[in-house]
Amino acid sequence: MGTTTTAGETVKAALDAATITEAFRRTAANHGDLVAFRTRDDGVSLTWAQARDRVDAIAGGLAKLGVAKGDSIAILLSNRPEFHLVDLAAITLGACPFSIYNTYSPEQIQYVVADAGARIVVTEASLLDGVLAAQADLPDLETVILVDGDAREGTTALADVEGSDPDFDGEAAAAQVGPDDLLTLIYTSGTTGPPKGVQLSHHNLMFAVASIQTLIQFDPGMRVISWLPAAHIAERAAHHYIPIVYAGQVTCCDNPREVMSFLPQVRPNWFFAVPRIWEKLKAGLESMLAQQPEEQRAPMEKALAAAVEKVRLEQRKEPVPPELAETVAKADEEMFAGLRKMLGLDEVITINVGAAPTPVEVLEFFHAIGLELAELWGMSETCGMGTVNPPGKVKIGTVGPAAPGIEIKLAEDGEVLIKGDCVMVGYRNKPDQTAETIVDGWMFTGDIGELDEDGYLKIVDRKKELIINAAGKNMSPANIEAAMKSASPLIGQAVTIGDARSYNTALIILDADYAPVWAKQNGIEAEGLEALAGEEKVRAAVQDAIDAANARLARVEQIKKFTIVPGDWAPGGDELTPTMKLKRRPIAEKYAREIDALYAAT
Repeated sequence: MGTTTTAGETVKAALDAATITEAFRRTAANHGDLVAFRTRDDGVSLTWAQARDRVDAIAGGLAKLGVAKGDSIAILLSNRPEFHLVDLAAITLGACPFSIYNTYSPEQIQYVVADAGARIVVTEASLLDGVLAAQADLPDLETVILVDGDAREGTTALADVEGSDPDFDGEAAAAQVGPDDLLTLIYTSGTTGPPKGVQLSHHNLMFAVASIQTLIQFDPGMRVISWLPAAHIAERAAHHYIPIVYAGQVTCCDNPREVMSFLPQVRPNWFFAVPRIWEKLKAGLESMLAQQPEEQRAPMEKALAAAVEKVRLEQRKEPVPPELAETVAKADEEMFAGLRKMLGLDEVITINVGAAPTPVEVLEFFHAIGLELAELWGMSETCGMGTVNPPGKVKIGTVGPAAPGIEIKLAEDGEVLIKGDCVMVGYRNKPDQTAETIVDGWMFTGDIGELDEDGYLKIVDRKKELIINAAGKNMSPANIEAAMKSASPLIGQAVTIGDARSYNTALIILDADYAPVWAKQNGIEAEGLEALAGEEKVRAAVQDAIDAANARLARVEQIKKFTIVPGDWAPGGDELTPTMKLKRRPIAEKYAREIDALYAAT
């Protein structure tokens, strides 16, 4: 008699693979009939077996173009099935694919492609212009592959690449890929200078993916939505590598603004989103509630208040009065269950939030309606892995204890140090920065934290100056400031504001030497930086400079509003160190009123 293979055993087979490449082929063999990648309308729907066949056909075509083990391939695509296919085709050859943010300017595209040494860029028609503009300064870029439609001048169509080598043996190629080979690069901005390429190996990601199994049981067919930028480690891990290993179903959402409308149709089993999404969802639900007739609104508001109180008691580890528990249980059955179904979150196994701090009231709200929203913390340098609030053991206001197989400790100054097999191989082309960041296996994260008696981590500050906006995008303020100052000599100092905000703003200080001269040349009678700060012509000139700087920046990095601060900043004063470095925290405190005005409702 034959033996029956359980879902758990087939997942374990993929988890036991040495590489993501091998895991993919095991998943395709064991779950070939399950849907792997699809669009919402099922205009594209590929099973794992079909995906493997297409991956091998693309890999053969890439090999014919000269792609070999160790090469890098740039991918600039929206969230679409072709991303997954091209990425998997590259790693089938042992190559190292990496993604570029869709909002990158040609200069930024040029930098990362050159730094990675990529000779091939895979893109789509809507993003082609930026690639072609960057190509002028990329002498080693040989081929631009277009995934949609026919080839244009200077490009090759993916349809012409795919299947161009019918004799290609995908199985044999995949067998040559080892656990220490590079799997991908994640370009993440540091506090100063251009982006750094985080090098992650197959072993790094297999370790990270396997760690999840000890916390959450995902079965074959588990559903996720691919909607975050593929250049972000959260998207790459949650909606690409994890589904590959667990035989998940990935629905591609090419417009991130539409992700909430995908939820009821997909009914994901795991949903990860940055704080801004949860904040907007909470605001939307509260707005909807406020518009209900009094007889419907009042009971719901009362039920929500009771549920929040229950959550707070549980968080404080205080007993919940039986009558309160009964009230909330009744509300869950009569109201909250229907709300979860309406949202499309009634079948989630777990839901997470990360990449930026989440307001406590947002977390309490979702816990109250029966959605255990759990914060987690990780970095590109650690495969997005680090700490996570376990299901059923969430501590609101913390990012949870160390994930299985991970060690966390604090340095004397409170900096969070992390150790584990998920820690990156190193920064590409930056051995000195790698050596400074990883010491005796411990990675210095640049974040300041606190550990409670249960080992739960709370991130209280960032040692680095990296900005993380409300949508979870990491940005280097120094890069943005340099762009502004280089756009006009009128700007002496610029400070980028945007941490945990929905858009970036700036404080501008006029150049003490140039501004008075410029003013006279332009017929302005006012004298002194204080007076010039209020002149409309000066403001218009600064606006022109910021517009020029914005043209060089990714959309998310661009400055939306600014204010000219009267006067000058002297070295060694409140705002600058003796060596002219910005004192960011004192500046934020001193100019809190001006900053708040930049974010006031208009």
